Amino acid sequence: MFTVQIVLFDGFDLLDAIAPYEVFCSASMHTDNALRVELVTAEGPRSVTSGVNGLKIEANGTLDPARPGIILVPGAAGEVEGDGPDSIPAILGRAMNTELTTMIRAALEHKNVVVATVCGGSLLLAMGGLLEGRAAVTHRLGMELLGATGAIPIPARVVDDGNLVTGGGVTSGLDVALYLVERELGPRIAHAVEQLFEYERRGTVWREKGIGIEPGNHHVLTDNEPNIVKNQAAGMTSSPVHKQNTVASLFDGNWDTTIATPVGKMEVKLCITTHNDIIEGTATQGDETIAFLNPIFYNNKLTWSLAITKPMRLNLKFEVSADGDQMSGIAKAGLLPASKLTGKRIN
Repeated sequence: MFTVQIVLFDGFDLLDAIAPYEVFCSASMHTDNALRVELVTAEGPRSVTSGVNGLKIEANGTLDPARPGIILVPGAAGEVEGDGPDSIPAILGRAMNTELTTMIRAALEHKNVVVATVCGGSLLLAMGGLLEGRAAVTHRLGMELLGATGAIPIPARVVDDGNLVTGGGVTSGLDVALYLVERELGPRIAHAVEQLFEYERRGTVWREKGIGIEPGNHHVLTDNEPNIVKNQAAGMTSSPVHKQNTVASLFDGNWDTTIATPVGKMEVKLCITTHNDIIEGTATQGDETIAFLNPIFYNNKLTWSLAITKPMRLNLKFEVSADGDQMSGIAKAGLLPASKLTGKRIN
């Protein structure tokens, strides 16, 4: 029995989940029910509230990461702008902080399991540190954020990276599901479903491996995308940067700072030193200490990047000002709203 587990979480997008559900159910009819489709959650059978007008859907099973087949993770439906509790990043962040992240990590380690995502589902996995170095796609508004997690954003309708298959915007759930039906069950079954739905799969599937000549201009990321993998490849390291303006020393010292992110406040200790016009710094959150990437002093502001892993894996860009022993500024990842940073020098 080949099983498709469609994962629900509070705030999930209805179309992300239901469109693939219908495709796989239709495929099951064409395979004499050799395919079973289930709605599951990380917590077990329960009523799950969608992010579209609070419509409730009953999930009848518990996600099993070791069961051969397909696990599909939808995105979230919520406020596109802002950083309130009903914003899409906040909904995804809450889902990420459940057992779902641990379960999907385990699923990706099983050779007989394919993990698929639709729209913001790839962001949910990426924010949990599961897609670093993996080719993936999400909704066009989230591509910069996807890159900030260390994933490799590919501007395609569907991206096949082996045991990881991701889809772009909301309606790409149809295309992801139809592609997986063709890949796992054969083109005749996929064609029969397309005829029933009167829908033809859109877009060429980008595949990590294939036969053919790669296009000459295969660099898919823009120069200003904060992608950890791309930055490392370009030689971006934690080495200090030499600057001629010694006024940067006004930031020297240890700082207690607070960053108000969409998924909660982060308490971060900064240690900044300037010696011979060379700026160095570290950020400590809990038991994790990370060196500043490319610190630069310009126009009385200090900027740097950090590859953080808590509360999610992101490449944050900082820009701060100092007024005596008070620090203020922002931290930003991709298209997420800028998070306000405030701090006080402690010594």
